[in-house]
Amino acid sequence: MAESLLQLTHVDPIVIYGVNDSKLEKLRTYFPKLKLIARGETIRMIGDEEEIQRFQQAINSFIAHFNRYGTLTIENIEGLMSGTVDENQKQESTDVIVHGNQGLLVKAKTPGQVRLVEACGKSDLVFAIGPAGTGKTYTAVALAVRALRNREVRKIVLTRPAVEAGENLGFLPGDLKEKLDPYLQPLYDALYEMIPGDKLRNYIENNIIQIAPLAFMRGRTLDNAFVILDEAQNATESQLKMFLTRMGPSAKFVITGDVTQIDLPRNQPSGLLQAIRLLTNAEGIEFVNLDNRDVIRHKLVRKLIEIYGQHSDKNESADRNKL
Repeated sequence: MAESLLQLTHVDPIVIYGVNDSKLEKLRTYFPKLKLIARGETIRMIGDEEEIQRFQQAINSFIAHFNRYGTLTIENIEGLMSGTVDENQKQESTDVIVHGNQGLLVKAKTPGQVRLVEACGKSDLVFAIGPAGTGKTYTAVALAVRALRNREVRKIVLTRPAVEAGENLGFLPGDLKEKLDPYLQPLYDALYEMIPGDKLRNYIENNIIQIAPLAFMRGRTLDNAFVILDEAQNATESQLKMFLTRMGPSAKFVITGDVTQIDLPRNQPSGLLQAIRLLTNAEGIEFVNLDNRDVIRHKLVRKLIEIYGQHSDKNESADRNKL
C-alpha cells in the first residue's frame, strides 16, 4: 500500500472540495479503493500506487478545466471522469478569451477587438491604437490573464506613465503605493473582473502580477512575461524607447494608446506618435487600429468621439491656414 501527498497550490481548495466537501464526496465514489484525507491545501492519498496516479491526473484535469472555464461543478466532474465533453463549453472556448468572476465571459465584441486578439496570436509586439471606450486595455488584460492561466508566461506586468503628476508624485498624500494607485486603477479594475480577489492579491504579493508606473521599468529585462503599456500616448519618446528595449526573448508586449488624448506638455513629443512613424512597417510588429465603431461604452460615447474628432480636424485646418 502506497501513501502520497497532493498539494493544491494553484487553485483555491474549495474549488476541488466543494461546499461542505460535496465535490470531494463525489470524487470518493470514483476512487473507492483510495483513502482520501483533505486538510487545507493538502490531500493525503492512501492506496494502490496506480489509483493514486489516476487520482492525481483527475485533479489536474479539474484544475485545468477551472482555469479555462472559471467554474467546476459536480456535473463537470462527472463529465470529466466519464470522458464526455460539454459541447456548449467546447463551442464557447473558441471565442471566449477568458472566464472571469461570477460567470463573466470575456470575449472580443467588436471587429477591432477581434483583430487585436488575432494580432497577439501572431506577433510578440502589438500596438493597439484607438479612442476611449474601444476596449483596448480590457482586451489586452484578458489576453494576459489567459496567457498566465495557460502557463504561457510566468507573470503579467502592467504599466502606465503617471504623466498627470509629471512622474513626480511627492505632493500627493499617502505612501508610494497610495500615490500611484489612482493612475493604475483602470488596470486593477480589469483584473478584479477576471481573477478572484484573494487570488489576485496573492499574485500581486508574490510579484506574479506586477503593476507599476512606466518610470519604474528602467533597467529591467522583462522575460517570460505578458507586458502591457497602457496610455502609451503619454510616454515620451525616450520613455517608449526605453520600454520597448526591456523586451526579453520570451516576452509578449502590448502597447495601447489614444493619439487624440495626449496629455504631455506641448514641447514634449509623444513616443507613441514616433513609434507609429518608425515601426508601422517593421517586420514582426503588428499595429491594430480601433475606431468609434469599436466603442462598447454608452452609445453617446461614440457620438462624442465623432464630434470631438470633427472639432479637432477643423482646428488643425485653421492652424495650417494661419501658416
